[in-house]
Amino acid sequence: MLWGMYAEFFGLKQDPFSIAPDPRYLFMSERHREALAHLLYGIRGGGGFVLLSGEIGAGKTTICRCFLEQIPEQCRVAYIFNPKLTVGDLLRTICREFHVEVKHEGTGPATIKDYLDPFNEYLLQSHARGERNVLIIDEAQNLTPHVLEQLRLLTNLETRERKLLQIILIGQPELRDVLARPELEQLAQRVIARFHLGALNEAETRQYIEHRMQVAGLRGPLPFSSQAIRRVHEIARGVPRRVNLLCDRALLGAYATNQARVDRSVVDKAAIEVFGDDPVPVKNSRRLAMPQAASLSLLGTLGIGLVVGALVAGALFWLWNQGSQRPTAAATPPNPAVTAAAPADTPPAAPAPRLEPPIGQPDPSARSGARPSRRTTPAPPRNRRNCSATAPTA
Repeated sequence: MLWGMYAEFFGLKQDPFSIAPDPRYLFMSERHREALAHLLYGIRGGGGFVLLSGEIGAGKTTICRCFLEQIPEQCRVAYIFNPKLTVGDLLRTICREFHVEVKHEGTGPATIKDYLDPFNEYLLQSHARGERNVLIIDEAQNLTPHVLEQLRLLTNLETRERKLLQIILIGQPELRDVLARPELEQLAQRVIARFHLGALNEAETRQYIEHRMQVAGLRGPLPFSSQAIRRVHEIARGVPRRVNLLCDRALLGAYATNQARVDRSVVDKAAIEVFGDDPVPVKNSRRLAMPQAASLSLLGTLGIGLVVGALVAGALFWLWNQGSQRPTAAATPPNPAVTAAAPADTPPAAPAPRLEPPIGQPDPSARSGARPSRRTTPAPPRNRRNCSATAPTA
């Protein structure tokens, strides 16, 4: 094993940064103690659901293993770590974990009722013996709403004092979003305790490293400098599993270069080997130049856009101005010769008289559809002499 290569070099007896959920290495920070207290309260309460969520690698499974070591003797526990199951597969797994014998009659596959009936009978008999039954489901964020609803129905069997089955759901932060769905409102109301396990701060990261090194057998000073621990916290973001991976590789790198103390440069090199070329937002010139270049590019784009917009607006204004000064088709342009010949104080000429058609002939304007104008010449009087204007007959 790789840890055996540097264990004797640093005075260790065991692997201090294994990612296995060993309860001996559980660092009980304030939030870890509270998470464990929520689990213990759940089994001592009246039943229902207990929810424990946390980031990947925050230590949820390790707390669950520690919880199993402190569980009362009269509790019987079923542990499911792969919840990507159908309702039938889930019920079959639960019965197998609680050692419930399922009797199936018939030629077809077993139905949900074939599992529910013997399991409910088992819960009643177990309660009569003074036992408690706890079902723990890890990675519960992978449960479908249909399976979660079936789990809720399993908790319907109860007495006057308590429910006969207690269910602990452990999962990533997505589990809280799943339980917040409207169709799972009935299940959400049965959660009697819930806790979200956050990351470690910088002081807790130092205590975490010291704790694991001491459990592994360290008796001398801590082989991590203050800057190295600060860098570990920055890269690992306070997630215990990432701290384990990074510290393990840093100790191996220090051993390979025959360094008795892990400094910041060793941690940076180990981070590249474990997490890749860019494990965290490193504060160096290359990372800082990228936002500046992006800002300059954005400013240049905005400047070009403003110039183009100003040019387009000027062109539109010029076209609009030219269109407003152009004469309309109905207007008659003035005659320059006449305007120049007429003196400035000459009064405007009188309008030409309109010639009326002879009496008895139609107005030419009427043929064109225009309305005839009123006569200005009085009409001749109508009398009998004028009425007989034709010559007498022979």
